[in-house]
Amino acid sequence: MPEPAGIVSLGSILVDLAADVPALPPRGGDVLASGGRIQVGGGFNLAAAAARSGARCRYAAPHGTGPYGDLVRAALTAEAIAVTTPPRTDGDTGWCLALVEPDAERTFVTVPGVEARLSPADLAAARVLPGDLVAVSGYDLCYPGSGPVLEDWLAGLDARVLLDPGPLVAEIPPRRLDLVLSRLTVLTLNRREAALLVGPVADDRALLAGLRERLPRAALVVLRIGDAGCLAAGGELGDETLALDAPAVTAVDTTGAGDTHTGVLLAGLARGDDPEAVLTRANAAASYSVTRRGPATAPTTAELDRWLAAR
Repeated sequence: MPEPAGIVSLGSILVDLAADVPALPPRGGDVLASGGRIQVGGGFNLAAAAARSGARCRYAAPHGTGPYGDLVRAALTAEAIAVTTPPRTDGDTGWCLALVEPDAERTFVTVPGVEARLSPADLAAARVLPGDLVAVSGYDLCYPGSGPVLEDWLAGLDARVLLDPGPLVAEIPPRRLDLVLSRLTVLTLNRREAALLVGPVADDRALLAGLRERLPRAALVVLRIGDAGCLAAGGELGDETLALDAPAVTAVDTTGAGDTHTGVLLAGLARGDDPEAVLTRANAAASYSVTRRGPATAPTTAELDRWLAAR
């Protein structure tokens, strides 16, 4: 059998400062958190999920020199994720304040660091091969430093590209967004993000149809619909709309669930697995992840197999 394709992750990694709060504080107010964590997050969630599903993954975006950069490098090493760039000496990795409410919803405030300043040299060091899958985040397309560099590089890239735009999708400059959408192989996103791209529509299937109109006909589009699973069309699925349920669980923290779904999806596509089987497994992995606290709670292949067998 041929070796599975590699995954090149360009989703910038930062450090999450998470707090479990009874509710979001009012403007000028304060709340007492019942717990808190400092963990590596951002693009790490996706890369870790792919690596734990057996993919060969390398991280090609910047990381800093300082306590947060040290945490990032240690986390990547622990997951056997290769790092293609040396630490930046002009600053540290950024951080994100994540407020997690009792219903597991999370709200973020992001403070970018050197990971938001992608350079042409960083991208050259990634050494992307034509068969590779390149994972891009909407955060990096928004950043004034990384966005223009990514735009120019993606325009001439000979590889498959996946975009998970994230909550800042509406902040991506329209011309840049259109260019990236025009050369995608895979688009995966949640309802809120899809509505920002498509506008008001009747239902999820209309959202999916609206997304497909903005993409190449051959692109796979995955619409994540929370605990209901996902809808997908395009790619090997053709014009058929595939609706796949997710295992029912009690969520304690939804941070990183979308990244888990995307990472497992990437790993399956890199292996060349059947898209329906890949998406079924991605749904299960995302359900597993929300039963754990923290941003990078994707299961390994063995953990997910045991969890599904016990259900």
